[in-house]
Amino acid sequence: MTVLERFLKYIAVPTTSDEESTTCPSTPNQKVLGQMLAEELQEMGIQDVSMDENGYIMATIPSNVDKEVPTIGFIAHMDTAPDLTTVGTEPRVVKDYDGSAICLNEAKNIVLSPQSYPSLLDYVGQDLVVTNGLTLLGADDKAGVAEIMTAAAYFTSNPDVAHGTIKIGFTPDEEIGRGADHFDVEKFGAEYAYTLDGGEIGELEYESFNANNVHITIHGQNVHPGSAKDKMVNSMQIAMELDRMLPQAQRPQYTEGYEGFFHLQDMTGTVEETKMFYILRDHDKSLFEKRKALLKSSVALLNQQYGEGTIDVDMKDMYYNMGEKIEPVYDIVENAKEVMIELGIEPIIRPIRGGTDGSRLSFMGLPCPNIFAGGHNFHGKHEFVPVQSMEKAVEVIKGIVAKTAE
Repeated sequence: MTVLERFLKYIAVPTTSDEESTTCPSTPNQKVLGQMLAEELQEMGIQDVSMDENGYIMATIPSNVDKEVPTIGFIAHMDTAPDLTTVGTEPRVVKDYDGSAICLNEAKNIVLSPQSYPSLLDYVGQDLVVTNGLTLLGADDKAGVAEIMTAAAYFTSNPDVAHGTIKIGFTPDEEIGRGADHFDVEKFGAEYAYTLDGGEIGELEYESFNANNVHITIHGQNVHPGSAKDKMVNSMQIAMELDRMLPQAQRPQYTEGYEGFFHLQDMTGTVEETKMFYILRDHDKSLFEKRKALLKSSVALLNQQYGEGTIDVDMKDMYYNMGEKIEPVYDIVENAKEVMIELGIEPIIRPIRGGTDGSRLSFMGLPCPNIFAGGHNFHGKHEFVPVQSMEKAVEVIKGIVAKTAE
């Protein structure tokens, strides 16, 4: 089975994660896909395959060399982002892409155009898997799942190819920040691993944001507007006041590279009560702490103005910059870089403006850089993935395994 065939099979299972759910996995279809993957791994002849009660898949391909080599792992996540549904996914393969606009949905006039997405032009002559304009494609991260499974099939069907012990892991709920919640690093048993959860071909990332999620509740007081003087407290206006106290230029739409941000991701409200959800991100740990401090001091100032208890804040650190844990073992990044160069791929080493399972796993004792899975425009209806990029990702996995076994 080719990597494309596997990918199309996996995206047919809708596995959108749900932040409101209290179960693990957060949606039942993640276990449906997990069971499918476990059965496929067993059919390859892999004996050590498990799916635990939380939907985590682990498998081992034993070493076939008679010397000590590091045990390495490859990890991808099974869920897709809640931003858009994956129910009714109708992928289409555009063969030998010619550089023109691609009509995704004629009825809705939804077009994937190089005018809006110039990266399309990097793939002229290649085969692109696109959406129907109404759903996610699911390349984030089922492209990574398909690539790892295809590489696993290669090693199990070619027993003469030398390799050390290879660990395979598939996680649920990465998109809602819970992918590492129940990951058993000791059971996994790898010295280090790679997530295949990056974007365009060549991406190789070992630094991520430090991340904090902030839930804010603002309490107001509603009175009939005709008699509201000196009585009404409008929680929505306090919310707008709070947002204006944060640096306006430090929003996602104005930042890039190592620049952090304050992002108001969701807000709902009435005069009586408003709820806000911010994400705070920064690669630099000291700047990250300053961001949290600024938000706290802004809230304190407004509570002083409007009365203690007007604003409640719940702040939670989600993950930290994995570079802190990977830099001491930077050889694992160099190995991946060398493999890419040998395959004619230009490595793109840059910080992740986000986080992966690897961000948390690195702090749990499993250093875990991130490799491209090949997709573009994640979390939206214009998502696409070049078939040739997925094929190259498989070759990168094989190359890393070979280099480790040398």
